[in-house]
Amino acid sequence: MPAAAQPRRNRFVRTLAVAATGAAVLALPVLGATTASAATPAVSTATSLGYANNLDGWIRASLQVMGQHGIPGTYNGIYRNVIRESSGNPNAINLWDSNAAAGIPSKGLLQVIDPTFRAYHVNGTSWDSYDPVANITAACNYAAARYGSIDNVFGAY
Repeated sequence: MPAAAQPRRNRFVRTLAVAATGAAVLALPVLGATTASAATPAVSTATSLGYANNLDGWIRASLQVMGQHGIPGTYNGIYRNVIRESSGNPNAINLWDSNAAAGIPSKGLLQVIDPTFRAYHVNGTSWDSYDPVANITAACNYAAARYGSIDNVFGAY
């Protein structure tokens, strides 16, 4: 197809996920990647911790919970990965890759599949994988176990 006639591709979704073998799974952007509305969630762990219900508040609330549990990570490391994974959309979902085909799509700000979310869930956060603070905190807990810190992740997981 000539360049002018090519449809635009979504710069969306890489996946933070663990397959059954424990290997990281990567989902590259493809035509037709699907995301949900970019609206902020109605209820968030951030607000219950006294932070704004926006990306800044979600990261700050997650850092508070992470600090209570000894999970390493910085604001900048989290922010960089959130922007790359979901463009800051807490309702992002990948409905096209192999995880989705297996019935476990990657979800939320850091694109975590449900088994990974449950395995790395951190007490003090919601069990809703779309909750921004719960999603960030579980993903950072996973990244700490696998890479030492979310700060050490500069590309696909």
